[in-house]
Amino acid sequence: MTYRLVADLAMVAHFTFLAYVVVGGFVAWRWRRTIWAHLAVVCWALLSVTAGVDCPLTVLEDWGRRGAGLPALPRSGFIDHYIEGVIYPEQYSGVVRLALAAVVTVSYAGYVLRRP
Repeated sequence: MTYRLVADLAMVAHFTFLAYVVVGGFVAWRWRRTIWAHLAVVCWALLSVTAGVDCPLTVLEDWGRRGAGLPALPRSGFIDHYIEGVIYPEQYSGVVRLALAAVVTVSYAGYVLRRP
């Protein structure tokens, strides 16, 4: 039961992390100091996607899944297992990544333009 709880909490944390990647720049419009946390999150996401660095949340979830007797996450990771091919077709990965980059860019532009 504990392993399953660890796996589920890691999955929820991962989805929360991904949501913050997308909307964190807009959150910084209201709470300006959070931009630093968002920059760190975006840098980590870029590093993970471009360099293939393993995310600690993926490692933690995989450990919990194995301990609970569930199949491990695929080698391709969290996004391929839960999002790609489930929320959008796999062949649109590049388009989705560009759209997300555009959303983050717009949020940063708004952050700069909304300077007090």
